[in-house]
Amino acid sequence: MSPGGPLRVALTGGIATGKSYCLAKFASLGVPTIDADRLAHSAVDPGSAALASVARRFGSGLLQPDGRLDRAALARLVFADASARRDLEQIIHPVVYAGIESWFSTLTGKPFGVADVPLLFETGRDADFDRVIVTTCSPEQQLERLKTRGGLSEAEARQRLAAQLPLAEKVRRAAHVIDTSGTFEETDRQIDQIVSSISAMRRQP
Repeated sequence: MSPGGPLRVALTGGIATGKSYCLAKFASLGVPTIDADRLAHSAVDPGSAALASVARRFGSGLLQPDGRLDRAALARLVFADASARRDLEQIIHPVVYAGIESWFSTLTGKPFGVADVPLLFETGRDADFDRVIVTTCSPEQQLERLKTRGGLSEAEARQRLAAQLPLAEKVRRAAHVIDTSGTFEETDRQIDQIVSSISAMRRQP
């Protein structure tokens, strides 16, 4: 962080632990936010260099007739093959982190901004941020949410969970934790407290 600049805050956690809800809540409180998943999505828009790299690595069969990426087919492939997943990450992550870096540079006069980065610890980029917030819930809730949200079988859901760092380890490494196991109101109260805490940190000389 440059002197006088905004605190760089990352929001991460396990898949299906409520990151999107929390990010929207931060935004509703006036905190600038950015979603790495959206950056990753736009990184492989038709005509992009990243999409061309994906097609070279995984085959042009993953491209639909209109030139767009068949994301569902790619997901099935990479979650079944750790080597393929790493190759995809090496294509996408540099684009995503460059986008986040550029975004933080625009936050003039803001005390802090929050970037939702699902694979923050997995990519070894947590040191890029001043504070890390981790969302968590019970393992049973996480599994059920993932199955419901993604329309996945239990085996598919467990496969995706296994592809990430264990949630307990993310919680251990966090500066702030949001437990989304309870009601929306309980989650909101935790977010309010974190906003107050980080804002107070930024006001210190």
